[in-house]
Amino acid sequence: MSDNAPPRDEPSALNASDEPLFRALLVPYRSLGRRGFSILMLGFGAVSLISGIAFLMRGAWPVFGFFGLDVLLVWLAFRASYRSARAREEVAVSRTDLSIRKISARGVVREAHYNPFWTRFLVRRHDEYGITHMAVRGEGRSTEIGAFLNPEDRESFAGEFNRALHTAKRG
Repeated sequence: MSDNAPPRDEPSALNASDEPLFRALLVPYRSLGRRGFSILMLGFGAVSLISGIAFLMRGAWPVFGFFGLDVLLVWLAFRASYRSARAREEVAVSRTDLSIRKISARGVVREAHYNPFWTRFLVRRHDEYGITHMAVRGEGRSTEIGAFLNPEDRESFAGEFNRALHTAKRG
C-alpha cells in the first residue's frame, strides 16, 4: 500500500459534479449594531427622562409615565427587529443539485432541492426599485429566495446566482 492512497474506511472524495459551483449565505441587513442601539436607547431614554421630569415639575405627573412607555415600546420594536435578523438562507448550486435551506428566526429549517437542469430562476423587476422578487421554479414547485435582502444585495446575488445556474446547466 502506498503512502498516497487514502485509507479504505474513509469516504471517497466528492464527485466533481457534486462540488458546489456557488454558495451563498443570505442574512437580513441591520444598519444599527449593538453599540449603536445602546447609544440610541441611552440618548432616547435621557431625552424622555428629562422631558418627563419637566412635565412632572409642572404638575402633569401622568405624562411622566407616557415618556417611559415610549422608551419601552421603542426597545420592544428593536428587540423584535433583531430577533427577526436571525433568519438565514443558505443557497448552493452544484452540477447535480440546487439546494435552498431556509432557517427562520425561530430556528425552523425548511429545505428545497432542485435539479439545476430543470430549474428556472425568476426575477421580477420594478423600474424604480430594481429587483422586487426572486424565486426558483422547477419540478412543479417554486421557492422564493432573499425576500429580506435590500435592492443592491438582490442585484448582486441575482447576477452571481444566475451565472452559477447557467454554468451548472452547461455541464
